[in-house]
Amino acid sequence: MKIIRSMLLRAAGAACLSACCAGAAAETGYYLVTTYPDEGQRAVDFKYWVSKLDGRPLLASPEIGLAYNVSSRWYTELTAVGFKMGATSHHLVAAEWQNDFLLTQGEYPFDLAIHTNIERATDGSGEIGIEYGPVLQTEIGRTQFNANVFFQRELHADEREPTELAYQWQVKYRWKEKLQWGLQGFGELGEWNHWLPRRQQSHRAGPALFGTWYMGGKQEIRYEAALLTGKNNATHGHTFSTRIEYVF
Repeated sequence: MKIIRSMLLRAAGAACLSACCAGAAAETGYYLVTTYPDEGQRAVDFKYWVSKLDGRPLLASPEIGLAYNVSSRWYTELTAVGFKMGATSHHLVAAEWQNDFLLTQGEYPFDLAIHTNIERATDGSGEIGIEYGPVLQTEIGRTQFNANVFFQRELHADEREPTELAYQWQVKYRWKEKLQWGLQGFGELGEWNHWLPRRQQSHRAGPALFGTWYMGGKQEIRYEAALLTGKNNATHGHTFSTRIEYVF
């Protein structure tokens, strides 16, 4: 989200990071949001992405979260977000609280949820970022389709930040429980009502793998991994992202 990118730019104090980090540090810039809560289910959620943009130092971000399905319609998760640039060590940069609410459950050809996320920087500034928007999913046979649109804004007491627009999409073929494949895409367009010129927008897409291992009872391990190619703030590069959840 915007709050992490802004805080990293100030901490680095370098023009090169401004060119490579904008659009790169948002959690939902690399992980698709889906909302199908299984009431009472809990999870330990680990995420990690690493990105190499042309002419820039390596960027990486680990995340660890605790999730709980409060009901069949409400999913909530608390996450600690880390960041690493080049040869520097990982350090904590933000804490996030995600809440997703499923509005439909099979009444229509598609399912609709509302995603929300509140993010707070850990550098002592007290700055807060918010993200919200619709989450859509439908299926045709064994193929699942997802499309999400999110509004992102950084909150300041002394100034008004513009609301920016981001998107996600996914196509997944559910071959077997342990091995499924598809394509994912992510991007940031600029202000929601005044998009950036095409050459300054961020668009990333690539192949992805998914699967679930059942361990007995309510325990299972879910994984996903994607290799994305495209632009972050007009800078071309490649990103590998992975997510592993232990569900119990």
